[in-house]
Amino acid sequence: MDWTDRVGVVTGAASGIGAATARRFAARGMRVVGLDLDAAGLAATHEAIGAAFTPVALDVSDGAAVRAAVGGLARIDAVVNCAVNFLAKGIDVTQDDWDRVLRVNVQGISNVVQAAHPLLAASGHGAVVNVASVSAHAAQPSRWTYNTTKGAIVTLTKCMALDLSADRIRVNVVSPGWIWTPEVAKAAGGDREKWEPVWGRFHMLRRLGEADEVAAAITFLCSADASFITGAELPVDGGYLAMGPEGLGDDSSFAGTDAREER
Repeated sequence: MDWTDRVGVVTGAASGIGAATARRFAARGMRVVGLDLDAAGLAATHEAIGAAFTPVALDVSDGAAVRAAVGGLARIDAVVNCAVNFLAKGIDVTQDDWDRVLRVNVQGISNVVQAAHPLLAASGHGAVVNVASVSAHAAQPSRWTYNTTKGAIVTLTKCMALDLSADRIRVNVVSPGWIWTPEVAKAAGGDREKWEPVWGRFHMLRRLGEADEVAAAITFLCSADASFITGAELPVDGGYLAMGPEGLGDDSSFAGTDAREER
Protein backbone atom coordinates (compact mmCIF):
# COMPACT_ATOMS: atom_id res chain seq x y z
CA MET A 1 0.00 0.00 0.00
CA ASP A 2 1.38 3.37 -1.02
CA TRP A 3 -0.42 6.09 0.92
CA THR A 4 1.80 8.96 -0.15
CA ASP A 5 0.04 12.32 0.30
CA ARG A 6 -2.77 10.78 2.33
CA VAL A 7 -3.51 12.00 5.85
CA GLY A 8 -4.60 10.01 8.87
CA VAL A 9 -5.79 11.18 12.27
CA VAL A 10 -4.93 8.81 15.13
CA THR A 11 -6.07 9.42 18.69
CA GLY A 12 -4.21 7.86 21.60
CA ALA A 13 -1.06 8.16 19.49
CA ALA A 14 1.27 8.68 22.45
CA SER A 15 1.66 4.97 23.16
CA GLY A 16 0.39 1.44 22.66
CA ILE A 17 -1.94 0.66 19.77
CA GLY A 18 -2.25 4.30 18.72
CA ALA A 19 1.50 4.78 18.42
CA ALA A 20 1.88 1.46 16.59
CA THR A 21 -0.85 2.50 14.13
CA ALA A 22 0.82 5.86 13.53
CA ARG A 23 4.10 4.08 12.76
CA ARG A 24 2.43 1.69 10.30
CA PHE A 25 0.62 4.51 8.54
CA ALA A 26 3.77 6.59 8.23
CA ALA A 27 5.74 3.60 6.91
CA ARG A 28 3.28 3.48 4.02
CA GLY A 29 3.75 7.14 3.17
CA MET A 30 0.82 8.62 5.07
CA ARG A 31 1.13 11.84 7.02
CA VAL A 32 -0.26 11.30 10.51
CA VAL A 33 -1.78 13.77 12.94
CA GLY A 34 -1.58 12.25 16.42
CA LEU A 35 -3.91 13.38 19.19
CA ASP A 36 -3.35 12.59 22.86
CA LEU A 37 -3.32 14.17 26.31
CA ASP A 38 0.20 12.85 26.89
CA ALA A 39 2.49 15.46 25.35
CA ALA A 40 5.65 13.59 26.35
CA GLY A 41 4.37 10.39 24.77
CA LEU A 42 3.47 12.25 21.59
CA ALA A 43 6.99 13.64 21.49
CA ALA A 44 8.37 10.09 21.70
CA THR A 45 6.14 8.98 18.83
CA HIS A 46 7.24 12.02 16.85
CA GLU A 47 10.88 11.15 17.44
CA ALA A 48 10.28 7.58 16.29
CA ILE A 49 8.43 8.56 13.10
CA GLY A 50 9.88 11.91 12.14
CA ALA A 51 8.41 14.70 10.03
CA ALA A 52 5.51 12.56 8.81
CA PHE A 53 3.99 12.79 12.30
CA THR A 54 2.36 15.91 13.70
CA PRO A 55 1.67 15.77 17.45
CA VAL A 56 -1.32 17.62 18.91
CA ALA A 57 -1.77 17.50 22.68
CA LEU A 58 -5.46 17.70 23.56
CA ASP A 59 -8.32 15.96 25.34
CA VAL A 60 -10.63 14.24 22.84
CA SER A 61 -13.57 14.92 25.17
CA ASP A 62 -13.07 18.64 24.46
CA GLY A 63 -15.14 19.09 21.32
CA ALA A 64 -13.94 22.63 20.63
CA ALA A 65 -10.28 21.59 20.82
CA VAL A 66 -10.90 18.63 18.52
CA ARG A 67 -12.72 20.79 15.97
CA ALA A 68 -9.88 23.30 15.98
CA ALA A 69 -7.22 20.62 15.47
CA VAL A 70 -9.03 18.32 13.04
CA GLY A 71 -11.33 20.72 11.22
CA GLY A 72 -8.39 22.89 10.23
CA LEU A 73 -6.65 20.16 8.23
CA ALA A 74 -6.59 20.28 4.44
CA ARG A 75 -7.29 16.58 3.97
CA ILE A 76 -8.25 13.46 5.94
CA ASP A 77 -8.36 9.95 4.51
CA ALA A 78 -8.53 7.86 7.68
CA VAL A 79 -9.43 8.27 11.34
CA VAL A 80 -8.42 5.79 14.03
CA ASN A 81 -9.84 6.22 17.52
CA CYS A 82 -7.55 4.61 20.10
CA ALA A 83 -7.80 7.17 22.91
CA VAL A 84 -9.17 5.59 26.08
CA ASN A 85 -9.73 6.22 29.75
CA PHE A 86 -8.91 2.92 31.48
CA LEU A 87 -10.93 3.68 34.60
CA ALA A 88 -12.40 0.42 35.91
CA LYS A 89 -14.99 0.84 38.65
CA GLY A 90 -17.87 -1.29 39.85
CA ILE A 91 -20.29 -0.75 42.70
CA ASP A 92 -18.12 2.11 43.96
CA VAL A 93 -18.40 4.15 40.76
CA THR A 94 -19.18 7.86 41.19
CA GLN A 95 -20.96 10.38 39.00
CA ASP A 96 -17.62 12.01 38.20
CA ASP A 97 -16.21 8.62 37.19
CA TRP A 98 -19.10 8.01 34.78
CA ASP A 99 -18.87 11.50 33.35
CA ARG A 100 -15.17 11.20 32.63
CA VAL A 101 -15.08 7.70 31.16
CA LEU A 102 -18.12 8.26 28.92
CA ARG A 103 -16.84 11.63 27.71
CA VAL A 104 -13.48 10.21 26.68
CA ASN A 105 -14.28 6.70 25.49
CA VAL A 106 -17.58 7.34 23.72
CA GLN A 107 -18.15 11.04 23.19
CA GLY A 108 -14.48 11.47 22.28
CA ILE A 109 -14.96 9.19 19.27
CA SER A 110 -18.04 11.16 18.26
CA ASN A 111 -16.14 14.45 18.57
CA VAL A 112 -13.32 13.29 16.30
CA VAL A 113 -15.53 11.70 13.65
CA GLN A 114 -17.86 14.72 13.57
CA ALA A 115 -14.92 17.07 13.09
CA ALA A 116 -13.33 14.88 10.41
CA HIS A 117 -16.55 14.04 8.56
CA PRO A 118 -16.45 16.73 5.83
CA LEU A 119 -12.88 15.90 4.84
CA LEU A 120 -13.43 12.15 5.05
CA ALA A 121 -16.40 12.56 2.71
CA ALA A 122 -14.37 14.74 0.33
CA SER A 123 -11.69 12.04 0.03
CA GLY A 124 -14.13 9.64 -1.62
CA HIS A 125 -12.64 6.70 0.27
CA GLY A 126 -12.79 7.72 3.92
CA ALA A 127 -12.24 5.07 6.57
CA VAL A 128 -12.80 5.13 10.32
CA VAL A 129 -11.63 2.43 12.73
CA ASN A 130 -12.64 2.52 16.38
CA VAL A 131 -10.93 0.45 19.06
CA ALA A 132 -13.19 -1.47 21.43
CA SER A 133 -12.15 -4.60 23.36
CA VAL A 134 -13.09 -8.17 24.14
CA SER A 135 -14.37 -6.56 27.34
CA ALA A 136 -17.32 -5.31 25.28
CA HIS A 137 -18.64 -8.88 25.28
CA ALA A 138 -17.74 -10.23 28.71
CA ALA A 139 -18.58 -9.70 32.35
CA GLN A 140 -15.45 -8.90 34.32
CA PRO A 141 -15.18 -7.95 38.00
CA SER A 142 -15.39 -4.27 38.95
CA ARG A 143 -15.55 -3.14 35.33
CA TRP A 144 -18.90 -1.40 34.98
CA THR A 145 -17.28 1.67 33.49
CA TYR A 146 -14.67 0.26 31.13
CA ASN A 147 -16.74 -2.62 29.75
CA THR A 148 -19.84 -0.47 29.30
CA THR A 149 -17.98 2.06 27.20
CA LYS A 150 -16.35 -0.63 25.09
CA GLY A 151 -19.75 -2.17 24.39
CA ALA A 152 -21.03 1.27 23.46
CA ILE A 153 -18.18 1.70 20.99
CA VAL A 154 -19.21 -1.46 19.12
CA THR A 155 -22.78 -0.20 18.76
CA LEU A 156 -21.67 3.36 17.99
CA THR A 157 -19.52 1.99 15.17
CA LYS A 158 -22.51 0.28 13.54
CA CYS A 159 -24.61 3.43 13.75
CA MET A 160 -21.79 5.52 12.30
CA ALA A 161 -21.29 3.03 9.48
CA LEU A 162 -24.94 3.35 8.47
CA ASP A 163 -25.14 7.12 8.67
CA LEU A 164 -21.83 7.75 6.89
CA SER A 165 -22.29 5.18 4.14
CA ALA A 166 -23.95 7.76 1.90
CA ASP A 167 -20.65 9.65 1.93
CA ARG A 168 -18.68 6.50 1.02
CA ILE A 169 -17.09 6.44 4.46
CA ARG A 170 -16.51 2.99 5.92
CA VAL A 171 -16.58 2.57 9.71
CA ASN A 172 -15.35 -0.55 11.47
CA VAL A 173 -14.20 -1.60 14.93
CA VAL A 174 -11.42 -3.83 16.23
CA SER A 175 -11.70 -5.62 19.58
CA PRO A 176 -8.29 -6.55 20.98
CA GLY A 177 -7.68 -9.19 23.61
CA TRP A 178 -4.90 -8.84 26.17
CA ILE A 179 -2.25 -6.78 24.38
CA TRP A 180 1.17 -5.91 25.81
CA THR A 181 0.66 -2.16 26.04
CA PRO A 182 1.93 0.28 28.70
CA GLU A 183 -1.31 -0.17 30.65
CA VAL A 184 -0.96 -3.96 30.73
CA ALA A 185 2.75 -3.65 31.49
CA LYS A 186 1.86 -1.45 34.45
CA ALA A 187 -0.60 -4.05 35.75
CA ALA A 188 2.16 -6.67 35.40
CA GLY A 189 4.72 -4.54 37.22
CA GLY A 190 6.75 -4.71 34.03
CA ASP A 191 7.29 -8.46 34.48
CA ARG A 192 6.09 -9.96 31.21
CA GLU A 193 7.88 -13.26 31.78
CA LYS A 194 5.84 -13.83 34.93
CA TRP A 195 2.44 -12.70 33.68
CA GLU A 196 2.38 -13.84 30.05
CA PRO A 197 1.68 -17.49 30.97
CA VAL A 198 -1.13 -16.35 33.26
CA TRP A 199 -2.88 -13.98 30.88
CA GLY A 200 -1.87 -16.03 27.86
CA ARG A 201 -4.25 -18.78 29.00
CA PHE A 202 -7.17 -16.52 28.10
CA HIS A 203 -6.23 -16.91 24.42
CA MET A 204 -6.13 -19.92 22.11
CA LEU A 205 -2.69 -18.80 20.96
CA ARG A 206 -1.45 -18.98 24.57
CA ARG A 207 0.22 -15.57 24.61
CA LEU A 208 -0.43 -11.86 24.80
CA GLY A 209 -0.83 -9.88 21.62
CA GLU A 210 1.41 -7.07 20.40
CA ALA A 211 0.26 -3.53 19.71
CA ASP A 212 1.61 -3.83 16.18
CA GLU A 213 -0.61 -6.86 15.53
CA VAL A 214 -3.67 -4.75 16.30
CA ALA A 215 -2.23 -1.92 14.21
CA ALA A 216 -1.88 -4.35 11.29
CA ALA A 217 -5.61 -5.14 11.45
CA ILE A 218 -6.44 -1.44 11.66
CA THR A 219 -4.24 -0.74 8.64
CA PHE A 220 -6.04 -3.44 6.66
CA LEU A 221 -9.46 -2.00 7.52
CA CYS A 222 -8.31 1.43 6.33
CA SER A 223 -7.00 0.03 3.05
CA ALA A 224 -8.61 -0.61 -0.32
CA ASP A 225 -8.36 -4.34 0.46
CA ALA A 226 -11.26 -3.76 2.89
CA SER A 227 -13.28 -1.70 0.44
CA PHE A 228 -16.49 -3.75 0.96
CA ILE A 229 -16.22 -4.02 4.74
CA THR A 230 -18.16 -1.63 6.94
CA GLY A 231 -20.12 -1.87 10.17
CA ALA A 232 -18.00 -4.88 11.11
CA GLU A 233 -16.20 -5.90 14.28
CA LEU A 234 -12.83 -7.62 13.88
CA PRO A 235 -11.55 -9.39 17.01
CA VAL A 236 -7.77 -9.26 17.30
CA ASP A 237 -7.78 -11.45 20.35
CA GLY A 238 -5.84 -14.66 19.81
CA GLY A 239 -9.10 -16.61 20.02
CA TYR A 240 -10.28 -15.11 23.34
CA LEU A 241 -13.91 -14.60 22.32
CA ALA A 242 -14.20 -17.97 20.58
CA MET A 243 -13.31 -20.05 23.66
CA GLY A 244 -15.86 -21.66 25.94
CA PRO A 245 -15.68 -22.22 29.71
CA GLU A 246 -13.35 -25.19 29.17
CA GLY A 247 -10.65 -22.73 28.20
CA LEU A 248 -7.68 -24.32 26.49
CA GLY A 249 -8.96 -27.79 27.38
CA ASP A 250 -5.78 -28.81 29.20
CA ASP A 251 -7.32 -28.84 32.66
CA SER A 252 -7.24 -32.39 34.04
CA SER A 253 -10.93 -32.33 34.94
CA PHE A 254 -11.81 -31.70 31.28
CA ALA A 255 -9.03 -33.53 29.44
CA GLY A 256 -9.87 -36.80 31.17
CA THR A 257 -13.48 -37.05 29.95
CA ASP A 258 -14.79 -39.85 27.78
CA ALA A 259 -15.55 -37.55 24.84
CA ARG A 260 -12.93 -39.21 22.65
CA GLU A 261 -14.29 -42.70 23.39
CA GLU A 262 -17.79 -41.59 22.43
CA ARG A 263 -16.55 -40.60 19.00
